[in-house]
Amino acid sequence: MPIQRSDSIAAVIVTHNRADLLAASLEQVALQEGASVSHIIVVDNGADPQVEQLVSRVAGERAVYLPSRTNLGGAGGFAYGFLTALSLGADAIWCADDDGRPADHHVLTTLLGVAEREKLDEVSPVVCNIADPQRLAFPLRQGLVWRRKLDELEGDFLPGIASLFNGALISAKAMEIIGVPDYRLFIRGDEVEYHRRLVRSGLAFGTSLKAAYLHPDGSDEFKPILGGKMHTQYPDNEFKRYFTYRNRGYIMNQPGMRKLLPQEYARFGWFFLIQKRDIKGFRDWFRLHAKGRAEKFERP
Repeated sequence: MPIQRSDSIAAVIVTHNRADLLAASLEQVALQEGASVSHIIVVDNGADPQVEQLVSRVAGERAVYLPSRTNLGGAGGFAYGFLTALSLGADAIWCADDDGRPADHHVLTTLLGVAEREKLDEVSPVVCNIADPQRLAFPLRQGLVWRRKLDELEGDFLPGIASLFNGALISAKAMEIIGVPDYRLFIRGDEVEYHRRLVRSGLAFGTSLKAAYLHPDGSDEFKPILGGKMHTQYPDNEFKRYFTYRNRGYIMNQPGMRKLLPQEYARFGWFFLIQKRDIKGFRDWFRLHAKGRAEKFERP
């Protein structure tokens, strides 16, 4: 069933040792106008008493604090939060993280209106740079063109495009079909794999350009190649690269993604060997990609 305005909605926020940033996200979620959030679920991967106090103060009776003494990562944290929301009877789940936040107090109402109008099982806001909201936090491909600014996007609704989990609203019925995020992915790529499931499910989804979610800029990781016609991803440290490339190897080997493998090898081969002239970097990428394809999910 598509999302309805009358749905019972639970918000799920995942955090890890960032109480100061979490406060801004929590307050925006708690103060939404025109739509009621019945539960505000915070998965705390740091099990920090300061976070528990913050959640209780801001969310009040709606607070559901889930401390974890094991760092579940983003993937495991959202899985834990989603299952908790479902167990509480939520009809739809609204996602957030600790370093981003809804742009205003009307984001949820706007998303509900778009979901009802377009008969959607998932709807996302556009994800904008928190330091410069007229720029996108991540490059977005519309057709064959990569967009980096909000005013470059056409229309007010983008069907079949979604940024997970930054402000996404997902129906409980959709989760019966696509499940919850894969804990094995830990960080990096978990939202891409979840999006893959959403695409293959045949459920209706999209992005509203009338609602925004503010997030720190992540576009620097996406390096243009071939004059900006294509991009590759190159995180700024070895820890992030490990999970990014290993998880990409797994994701690109899944149904619905394998047709993109030749493009994957071409893009990263060009980036490392031609553009960067970094043979070691290419070997590391290839090794991690192979680990993912073989489902070797050991953590460094």
